[in-house]
Amino acid sequence: MSPATPVVPSVHDLVRLRAEHPEAVAEAAARRKRRSLLRTADASAPDHNTGTGTGSGTAPGRRTTGSATDHPGRLMIIAADHPARGALAVGDRALAMANRFELLQRLCLALSRPGVDGVLASADVLEDLLLLGALEDKVVMGSMNRGGLAGAAFELDDRFTGHRPEDLVRHGFDAGKLLLRIDHEDPGSLDTLHAAARTIDAMAALRLPVFVEPFLCRRVDGRLRNELDAAAVATSIAIASGLGGTSAYTWLKVPVTEEPDDMARVMETSTLPAVLLGGEVGDDLDGAYKKWREALRLPTVRGLVVGRSLLYPVDGDVAGAVDTAVSLLQPGRDG
Repeated sequence: MSPATPVVPSVHDLVRLRAEHPEAVAEAAARRKRRSLLRTADASAPDHNTGTGTGSGTAPGRRTTGSATDHPGRLMIIAADHPARGALAVGDRALAMANRFELLQRLCLALSRPGVDGVLASADVLEDLLLLGALEDKVVMGSMNRGGLAGAAFELDDRFTGHRPEDLVRHGFDAGKLLLRIDHEDPGSLDTLHAAARTIDAMAALRLPVFVEPFLCRRVDGRLRNELDAAAVATSIAIASGLGGTSAYTWLKVPVTEEPDDMARVMETSTLPAVLLGGEVGDDLDGAYKKWREALRLPTVRGLVVGRSLLYPVDGDVAGAVDTAVSLLQPGRDG
């Protein structure tokens, strides 16, 4: 079987295969064609090594071929780890992400678009995509802490209930991501902070990049709200950057501030490479594109990790939304 051949012909065959041959997940992971986290401008020839490896650099067995649609040194990642935290809503559609077959179809379409580097998701979604052959030559990022369920009283005691570092290595995945929400009024934040630091240490020991998504937050009428003013975002970046015994493999996943003009000052808080998260965009996707475009000009910002706004755009055009986001990463692109 060719590495690019799907294990199952369609999403409707996934249940049968999972029930009858669960080993298919590990087999698909072992066959998957891997790549470096970042493509470089001179990556014009394939790597003919046949070994395996991990880390943020080019490992044996990973292809580094460039193309006209690449954005050297930048990342375009589609995020789909929301359901594992019980967050199924998109805008006013409360259960938009509840149909797994539809979500997988949207993800496969997004991943097929030129310039999309990879996907961030929980284990179940990534394994579905593996079986569908959608992760070939893609960056695969596992979501690690999903215990802070949306709206729960224990939301800030965000346990690591998803991928462990050893799971990412076993499947040959390329990076991990953790969410770090800090409320000075909630003791659960300290548990998450401590667990995050030890996870960063474990990922660094395995030479695996870990993307840390930090927020300062507070409860308003019982609901958790992320603080997006310049001081809060800068403070969260400072805290996240200092976690663990080394920051060598740490990336940041950060929001655009309430006032986009504050981003240049905020991103001076750390020298760690960063990607922008999409967040709640609502109906104003054009406004989000504008904010992302400006922030992508900053020296530490190396890409986008966006999910619901691209997978479930108001006009229904997933390919168009993804293509526009990809275009923001092109060198010299002012839109």
